[in-house]
Amino acid sequence: MKCGALFSGIGGFCLGFEEAGFETAWAVELDNPAAETYRRNLPHVRLLNKSVKDVTVSGDSLEPVDVLHAGFPCQSFSQAGEKRGFEDDRGKLFYEILRLVREFGPNKPKVLVLENAPFLRYGEGGAWFLELQRAIQKEGYWFRPSNSQELSAFDLTHLPQQRVRLFMVALSIDHFSSGRFEFPSQASTEPKNLRNYIDYDASVDSEYYLNNENRYYKMITDAITDRECLYQLRKYEVRAKEPGVCPTLTANMGLGGHNVPFIMNGKGLRKLTEQECLRLQGFPEGFQFPDSVPRAKRYTQVGNAIAVPVAKLLAEHVRDRLSEGGMA
Repeated sequence: MKCGALFSGIGGFCLGFEEAGFETAWAVELDNPAAETYRRNLPHVRLLNKSVKDVTVSGDSLEPVDVLHAGFPCQSFSQAGEKRGFEDDRGKLFYEILRLVREFGPNKPKVLVLENAPFLRYGEGGAWFLELQRAIQKEGYWFRPSNSQELSAFDLTHLPQQRVRLFMVALSIDHFSSGRFEFPSQASTEPKNLRNYIDYDASVDSEYYLNNENRYYKMITDAITDRECLYQLRKYEVRAKEPGVCPTLTANMGLGGHNVPFIMNGKGLRKLTEQECLRLQGFPEGFQFPDSVPRAKRYTQVGNAIAVPVAKLLAEHVRDRLSEGGMA
């Protein structure tokens, strides 16, 4: 079974599907630093480093695939953003997915797997989701509200990160006799230990430590009551997570150090390294950033990524549904 990836980022979706037995036929990513990281870690994939708006099935010789997955830009649909939805140029990129589906003609993907911010379901009183549903159905796919679900990395996997994202799965009417799809729901029983992801006692580069003369240093250190907890400065307020829990890692981590969670150890107050953040997103241990990618970009890439174990769980359910085919 083969996949194609749009808005592939650094490959979280692709890695999850590959761990579930899929082959990635091709991927598309506009951002140059993200494409560098993708190529460094998935060199076997044909990566198109260009805007999805400039991609065509015939012009780029895109191989037909069983599954097309896309974590399309969420800024337009996030509760924290301007909430412009499909009126925003980034929101309109959703329609590029369906344009490519049309270009495949009778060889269109059997399954579409989309990911975005949970607020997409509720924005404009539900109008955003209705528009998305209408557009997907028009292309010949089973898709109803039951084909969407918010999935929590903390609840479903071994990851100790609180991360909830909306996933949507549409099934081709040509291949399936119904749109039934069961999302992962089995809660993980694996113990969560932040020390498996964060080296509390390691001596890391001095750039990760906050200077005690920094204006945020006292604010954060005054809030620390438990050295096993992570602390995050958000909008001039220090937020402490309960022991063993990591807050949602966001793309804003690349905009400044105070967006990255902090720990206090014997050497001082430091932010998590980008490698620790990768682990908290479930990326494999051998995953590496190219030296050419600046540190700020690395944090942004991790925050934009899909948690690999969540992608794998979802991919296993997609694989099982594909195996059933038109029987259900």
